[in-house]
Parts: sequence; C-alpha cells; structure tokens
Amino acid sequence: MTPHFVSPSASRERREFWLFMLFALILLGAGIGLRDPWPSDEPRYALAAQQMVESGDWLFPHRGHELYSDKPPALFWMQAASYEVVRNWRVAFLLPSLLAGLLTLGLTWDLGRRFWSHRAGLYAALAVLFAFEFMYQTKRAQIDPLVMGWITLANWGLLLHFLRGPNWRAYWLGCLAAGLGVITKGVGVLALLMFAPYLLARWRGWQGVTLTSNAAWRWCGGALAFLAPILLWGGSVLVVAKARGTPEYTAYVNDLFFHQTAGRYGGSWSHPHPFWYYLPILLFNFFPLSLAYVGALPRWWRDLKASEARVMLPLAWSLIVILFFSIAAGKRDVYLMPVLPMIALAMAPYLADIANARWLRNTAFAMALVGGLVIVGAGTWALLGHSAAAEHLLHQRELDDLGQLLWAMIIAIGVAFIAAAAWFRPRRGVHALLAGIAALWLIWSFWAYPLLNDSSSAAGVMRHARELAGPDADIGLVAWKEQNLLMAVGPVREFGFNLAWDRQYADAVRWQAAAPAQRSIFILEDAMGDCVDKSKAIHVGHANRREWWLFGANAVVPNCVPAHDAERAQDADP
Repeated sequence: MTPHFVSPSASRERREFWLFMLFALILLGAGIGLRDPWPSDEPRYALAAQQMVESGDWLFPHRGHELYSDKPPALFWMQAASYEVVRNWRVAFLLPSLLAGLLTLGLTWDLGRRFWSHRAGLYAALAVLFAFEFMYQTKRAQIDPLVMGWITLANWGLLLHFLRGPNWRAYWLGCLAAGLGVITKGVGVLALLMFAPYLLARWRGWQGVTLTSNAAWRWCGGALAFLAPILLWGGSVLVVAKARGTPEYTAYVNDLFFHQTAGRYGGSWSHPHPFWYYLPILLFNFFPLSLAYVGALPRWWRDLKASEARVMLPLAWSLIVILFFSIAAGKRDVYLMPVLPMIALAMAPYLADIANARWLRNTAFAMALVGGLVIVGAGTWALLGHSAAAEHLLHQRELDDLGQLLWAMIIAIGVAFIAAAAWFRPRRGVHALLAGIAALWLIWSFWAYPLLNDSSSAAGVMRHARELAGPDADIGLVAWKEQNLLMAVGPVREFGFNLAWDRQYADAVRWQAAAPAQRSIFILEDAMGDCVDKSKAIHVGHANRREWWLFGANAVVPNCVPAHDAERAQDADP
C-alpha cells in the first residue's frame, strides 16, 4: 500500500492559509459579544429573528405584531439559527456576517490558488480582508455581507466551471448559491451575469475557456438549482398566505414580491445619488486595495489584449454590476460589496509585484506615518478640550463622562500607526499600513464597543425606563423604534410600528386608562405634541438622536390627540 505523500510546499501552503483564516477570524470576530445591535438596520433584523425564535413562525418575519415585508428572511433565519446554537443574542446577531466574511475570503483564496498560485490567492484574500468596506460591513449585522458571501460562492462555482471545467457540480452549486442570494436579497441574481463575459470569451475563442457540447440537460440543471430555493420559499409563502387569507398577508405578498424587488430598483425611492457615485466608493471604500489600481491597469490591459479569460471574466462582471447599480437612482456603498472579491481576484496575479514596488511601499509608509500623526494630533486636541466640534459630539450623544476615554482611544489608534511605521520602515511600508489598520479595528472593537453601546443602542435608555417604571409595571411603546422593543426590559406592549403616531398614542392612552396604577407609556418626544404634561412626565434620556419620555395617566391631557404625523421620518431600509 503506497503511503499518502504531502509535499513540503503543499503542507506549508495549507498552514499559511489556515494561519491567515485564524488572523481573519480574530480581526472580524473582535468585539463580538461586547455590544448590542446598533441602528438603523441591526435592531430591525435582530428583532425579526428574535420574534421567529419566540413565536415559532419562521416563514413570515414580524416587527412587533406587524408583518415585516421589506426583506426576504434568509438573514433572519441565520440569526435565529445562530441563537439556537449559542443562546446569546449579542453573539448570534453578528455570526452570519462573520461566517459570510470568512467564506468570502476562503473562496477568493481558492480561486486565486486554482487560477494562478497559492501566493496569488493569499494576496487577493488579504486585499479583500483589509479593504475598509469589507472590514466595516462584515463586523456589522447587515444583509449585504451575507449577500456578498452567496454571490462569491456563486461566482466561485461558475468560474470553476467556465475556466477550469467542465465542473458540473461546481456549476450547479454556484447556481444554487445565486438562488440563496435571491432569498437573502433580490440582487443575488446578479451572480448569473457572469454568463455574459463567459459567452463573449467563448465566442471570441479566448484561451482557457471551457467548451462543452451535448450537455443541454446539465446546463438546464443550473436553472433548476437556481430556482429551487426561490420556489421552495416563495411557494410556501404564497400557499400559507393564501390559506390564512387576511388582508395583512395579501399585502405582505404584494409588497415583498413586487414593490421590494423590481419596483424598488425601478423607483429607487431612497438614497438618491448621481450616476458617478460609485467612483469615490471604489477609491476610498476599497482602500487600501485601491492603491494598487495604478499598477493593475496596465497589466489588465496587457492581459485583456492577450485574451486572458481568468482576468477578463471577474473584471467584466464587476464592471457590469457597477453599471447596473449606477443606472438606478438609489445607491448605497454596500451594494458594491460583492464586486470587491472579484476585483481582488482580477488583480491576484499582480498583487505581489505591485506590493513590492518601491512607489507603493513608500506611499503606504507615508500614509501610515502621516495618518498616525494626524490622528494623534486630533485626539490630543480634543482631549485638551480645544475642539468645539468634539465637545458638541460628546454632548449630543450624552457621552460627556466618557470623553477622556474616547479621545484616549483615538490617540491609541494614532500611536499604533506611528509604531507600525517605525517598526517596519519604508522598506516594508505595506506591512506598516496593514499593521496600523489591523490595530485600528482591534482597538475600535474592544475599546469603543463597550463605551458606545448604551448611546448607540437603546440598551441604556430601556434599562432606565424600566428602573423608572418599576419592576412589575407594564410599559406601552409609542412612536417606538426596533431597538426599543428589542432591548426592552420586562413586560411591554406595542401598538403597531407603521401605524400613525397619533393613533398609537390614542390606543396607548386607552390601554393605560384600563389599569393606570400598573401602566406607563414610553414615548418619543416628537410624538407627544401638547397632549402630555411634561411637568408630570419623566425624561428618560437621549438615544439614537432622539429624546424619550415616560409618563403615567396623571400626565395625560384630557381629550387631546397629537397632530397627525404625516411628516415623520422613519429609518428606511437599504
């Protein structure tokens, strides 16, 4: 029997990959468990997941007692499932983003390894990890990191089949991942746009493109794999909604399948920006990967002229996606997250040489050193009390008592950049910049999360409301936000989220009048109007740029209803 032999180079490469993944886990996972969900999106999604666990209804997400139709449920399922495993919401709500980020990094490395070399794959994965947009969003509980993970998995399967095939299993898995992306957020279908550059390369006879014949049923299998999760989920929703037969479920179906998909793209009613909006996103949000654009452009041009499909497919797909989102009036930076791994992959064969170029080493060193000095200077200026803007920010967020700790944190970040520059010096300027960025995220995660949590979440204000109301009192929520219900302590009652504030107030006052000694109302100041006597109410606190009050029945002005809140500003979903 021949023993299995692993070459020393293969063993070293495997070790380097797992060390990289451990490093990525430390950076992306730092701070998990130290904070609650922060607005505007995190509490909304965590609340839907929490109510799935508590109600047992995993098919229809809810926000309070109302159906929540703004997003498909995949993220909520994963958060709820994570909670069932770890039994801690502070950990569970961030796990899907963490896992999606690690999946994206692993797949980027694997594609780079298969197309070029282990070193190329590792450089591409490092470039993705340190990109500001990736790190910032993957450390949050948004839908977009999960969408990025599904689309990257879809691209992985399609690219392996298109460029290293035929590989029908990878192709089917890629199509399935695109379908899972659709039930996470409709744009998961964008992964299938990889067919466009593939067909072009195949038509033009580019080298390395997979050619298949007499395989129509296998190609059709991809369509079935793509549609399977969509039909399974969508069909279940339609059948159950029809069986329940109420106007609320009919409205849920119409809003989810029509208004929030094609209607949303065509209408783009939120976040309007000009056509060129994504150009600065590609420069600043993809930093420091964007520093390599200068070195990559002439190499891309050379390889495209040489019909190099391994570069053209991910690069062309990225341009198509950027154009797709640029056409719509509504734009957000997170929409380009799936593009980041593909741009890094298209750069993979050159990144090592670009990183070793003298101009880039010196540029990165200067950025680390000058950036550190600027950060230290700004933090010191604020610490000494010379910055009116800094003082206003502290007062606005009720952080006056924590100012010195926050400015000390800023100084520590700056010192980390300066220390990295001093240690690595210009000869290893890229190392200095990446070390400073890594220190920034670690310091932010372990220092800022605990300090800012009460102000950035509703944990502090809801805890204070319970202290004021008493341990056994019922608290009614009026003009509430998702974080208020999510982080409420003890028994609470809500009167609808989308219902107009004046109607919420009227329902709450009637509810309170039935048992005035045991019931208090927690309300947004803007929703009180002149119908609450503030001299008899209690100011609970400031959270999320809003003022919150608590009042008993004695503070209610008789026969008064607040003005209709037609102009109220709700946080729109992205």
